[in-house]
Amino acid sequence: EWKNSNAFKYFLKKLKGINHMNTAFYTGASGLKAYQTNINIVGHNITNSSTTGYKTTIPEFRDLVYTNMDANKNRELGDDEKIKAGHGVKVQNDALIFTQGGFASTDYALDFAIAGDGLFGLMNDDQSIEYTRNGCFDVSVEGDAAYLVNSDGKYVLNSANQKIQIGYDPDTRNINTENVKIQLGVFSFDNPSGLTRTDGGSFLQSENSGDPRLATDYTIHQGSLERSNVELSQEMTNLIIAQRAYQFSAKVVTTADEIEQLINSLRG
Repeated sequence: EWKNSNAFKYFLKKLKGINHMNTAFYTGASGLKAYQTNINIVGHNITNSSTTGYKTTIPEFRDLVYTNMDANKNRELGDDEKIKAGHGVKVQNDALIFTQGGFASTDYALDFAIAGDGLFGLMNDDQSIEYTRNGCFDVSVEGDAAYLVNSDGKYVLNSANQKIQIGYDPDTRNINTENVKIQLGVFSFDNPSGLTRTDGGSFLQSENSGDPRLATDYTIHQGSLERSNVELSQEMTNLIIAQRAYQFSAKVVTTADEIEQLINSLRG
């Protein structure tokens, strides 16, 4: 019988030392996880295509560990000549793309858009600082004073990281916005792509971004807002590619499972 033949015994012997099916299964599974993350990132970009000041995120992929195969093991091979088997892929990082978005005119005196490098500074309740390209600001009246804030009520900062006070007459409740533009602080980073995105769409300093400094190469447009830099046509292309890669990874998992079942049936 086939199961008692020398060829079958040799076949089982080779399988015993090399678990290629497990390798294929985990390679496919890593692809499923990585490309699901990719699809999520693309979906997030598309969803925020109309969000003021939103910056596109792209996934950066990395190979997982490689191991030397035992093919040609009786030959003396250098490291560059050895046959290597990969073990899948992962998303190493989701990098921010800080290209310029287009401008939308609003004619509202407290809307601002930055042309060039830089971000506005915002102060949180715990005195920590966030940074944003969304210049949709408003006024917070506190007693006899008025301050510039964003839509979440966070104080907008000047170049000295201080709150920006707006001219305000408590008797008439008149607000003077003439000098707001020149008070705005604009900050830049050596590596803005290394900033950490917050749930509210702002950014936090990180080890990768470097320290903030006052920006120099920029222009502020009053009465305008910066659109997102999402290119919908490119995102739809990325979505199709990610979906196809996800399907291929699923096929690898299915095929590896089917072959494993076949091997187990032969062993039985």
